[in-house]
Amino acid sequence: QVQLVESGGGLVQAGGSLRLSCVASRSIFSFNAMGWYRQAPGKQRELVARITRGGSTNYADSVKGRSTISKDNAKNVVFLQMNSLKPEDTAVYYCNAKDWQAEYWGQGTQVTVSS
Repeated sequence: QVQLVESGGGLVQAGGSLRLSCVASRSIFSFNAMGWYRQAPGKQRELVARITRGGSTNYADSVKGRSTISKDNAKNVVFLQMNSLKPEDTAVYYCNAKDWQAEYWGQGTQVTVSS
């Protein structure tokens, strides 16, 4: 069973930064892609950023230019650096991983941006 453990969330003022981390219980190179999703109260879960095994990335328009997804294959960690945070970025952020057989989720980490 794959485990994904997120950390790095918290309360930050608008304009601030946070770096989220997701540690996987097995080699992240085994996944086709990993990503960060978020879900705000009353809204559907949405993709924030995604990185493939080869390192290709894509971002939601709402965070493009303010966020960077990266990974450390040796440490089995995926990061999401978020800058210039806005109150609308407030949500629970989930780590996601996909391989040929299944999709996996972390338990989520809360990000709250105050105005």
